[in-house]
Amino acid sequence: MAMGKRYGLLESRRVHMVKVDDIRRNPHQPRTVFDEDGLNELSESIRQYGVLQPLTVRKSSLGGFELVAGERRLRASKLAGLREVPCILLDASEKQSSVIALVENLQRCDLDFFEEAEGIQSLIRQFGLSQDEAARRLGKSQSAIANKLRLLRHPEEVTAAIRKHGLTERHARCLLRIEGLEARLEAIGHVAAERLNVAQTEAYVEQLLARAEEPPAPAAPESEAKRNIRTLYVFKDVRLFLNSISRAIDTMRRSGVNASYDKEEEGGGIRLTISIPNVKG
Repeated sequence: MAMGKRYGLLESRRVHMVKVDDIRRNPHQPRTVFDEDGLNELSESIRQYGVLQPLTVRKSSLGGFELVAGERRLRASKLAGLREVPCILLDASEKQSSVIALVENLQRCDLDFFEEAEGIQSLIRQFGLSQDEAARRLGKSQSAIANKLRLLRHPEEVTAAIRKHGLTERHARCLLRIEGLEARLEAIGHVAAERLNVAQTEAYVEQLLARAEEPPAPAAPESEAKRNIRTLYVFKDVRLFLNSISRAIDTMRRSGVNASYDKEEEGGGIRLTISIPNVKG
């Protein structure tokens, strides 16, 4: 009711009993995760005491009503078998309904930080708002809105892992500095396993980034055999090659093999003729 007073949208102060089947879900509802145990507990409470706080709805252009705020109560009421729920009717546009739904969830702290970011992004995209305009409507600073939206740079796998391990929003912002999906998932596993607080996580990320900037270790030294093989392909002076042949022929002669070679220069090149007799035995 306070939200309706703030926007001056209350159609009346009267509480209407509305059939649950006539209430459509708010398409801009920012909350996506509903704890099943919590819903069951609320459902049992509603069975015993009824819905103590009315839902907020607006008339739908498709007929019936569209939920503005109170989806958890609506779900629990359905689980409890209620056919009607108490509602307060707002005279609200689609944009106003979206803003109210988001603010209502933020005020109740019903959203996790990823849902907050997704709700803000949806509001900006749906109605073409700037970050400044969204900040004014939600009663936040522009920097707070920008920091929330940065969280959406995480891939879905990283978001799921952060939620699974119960890491905080500050953990999530810190992990944005790590490049690559696998590296972030590995870091999340380490932070969760070691139960690092935010300050410890920041120090850990700094270590990872410093390690990534280190120059690669020098290659292991080549073996003598590899160096000898490689050397055969780097002669740039043909005289070195000719001298090698000459030494090889001399070695063969000293070993008793009557080898020889002739060298003739012709046509701008060199012709080599090497003779090695058959050696029996």
